[in-house]
Amino acid sequence: MSPLPTTIPALVRTRVRAAVRRPARLTPEEVEARTLLLRLCSLLLQYPDAELTACRPVLTASIESLPPSPAAEDLAAFTTWLAGQDAEALERHYVEMFDLRRKSSLYLTYYLHGDTRRRGMALLTLNQRYKAAGWDIDGGELPDHLPVVLEFAALAGPGGGEAPLRQHRRGLELIHRALTDADSPYRHVLAALLTLLPPPTEADRAAVAQLVAEGPPNEEVGLDPYGTYGEGEFAPPGTFVPPMAAAPTRVPPAGTTTSPMEGSR
Repeated sequence: MSPLPTTIPALVRTRVRAAVRRPARLTPEEVEARTLLLRLCSLLLQYPDAELTACRPVLTASIESLPPSPAAEDLAAFTTWLAGQDAEALERHYVEMFDLRRKSSLYLTYYLHGDTRRRGMALLTLNQRYKAAGWDIDGGELPDHLPVVLEFAALAGPGGGEAPLRQHRRGLELIHRALTDADSPYRHVLAALLTLLPPPTEADRAAVAQLVAEGPPNEEVGLDPYGTYGEGEFAPPGTFVPPMAAAPTRVPPAGTTTSPMEGSR
């Protein structure tokens, strides 16, 4: 698209650009198919417990009934792998991919804010968005856990419901890249999800490359290197808190004897 003439007022130029970027309005059928895709991605990215494992035939049938699309192909590739694994292998692979690897963690605000104070505010803002839409999560997971974000997107619909996904697109790209590098079948679920979002910009690609090279932000200025979690305080999950130093041993002066009763006071 050629640049707009500079003689056009700035407000008009901005509105024209916004109109060009705005996606076409979806039909009711397209919204329904999109909602189903989001719900399927949410389910497939949850921990494969006994209930989810037992639903594999239903999930496979649901994906086979989807209209042909790149997302449907990716989900079909994933469920083919899912159906052929035993329960223990599924659980072990899930833990390895999402609990033991930071670059494929499912907690989206980590990629945008890292271990900083801003992450706490981002979690609060996300929770407030859910409540404003009339949706209250049960507290079992943080509000930025990807399956939770996907379920909200499915419930609230395109636009506001999918805004958190668009906001954290760079984190989603990083998760997809990490799963691809690990040759994990879960990469197909992330690939399906990314087809529902606008294409990445050059700035997105540069930011993902920087995340790969440097990792998320890390707040150091003005903080104790291990945090300030003392007695009666709880550190966030995953935070390393060193053990508190023991009180120094009091040695009596040379030539002084202490009875057992005196030493116990």
